[in-house]
Amino acid sequence: MTKPLALLVYENLLSGNQLRIRLQDLGYRVQTMSDTTDLIAFAQQEKPMVVLIDLVSTNSDTCAAIADIKKNPATVHIPILAFSGEQHAELQKAAREAGATLVASDAAILPQLPHLLEQLLRVD
Repeated sequence: MTKPLALLVYENLLSGNQLRIRLQDLGYRVQTMSDTTDLIAFAQQEKPMVVLIDLVSTNSDTCAAIADIKKNPATVHIPILAFSGEQHAELQKAAREAGATLVASDAAILPQLPHLLEQLLRVD
């Protein structure tokens, strides 16, 4: 059986690699991207089960990318877990408004990842 695909967008190598390894430990195949340039095209083609996106980016408008995913009929169904440091409250608010399914703090993402994924993938 094929493992589900998680698409992980991040710039910070240390935290991004830790998250990638944690996702792999949880049974996901992980594709990483360092910016959102090809995010929609990739998501349409590869059909990830979930997108995790670090909101803090120097080369991408991550909230615009979230909004683009949620506006596209081919990707609107993909749950998005956005994360950033607590000092980026405005960015977290913008991600919620853009359509992120869940928004978490950097401090919670690794220790709470299984629970966050369960909550993210819950079908109502």
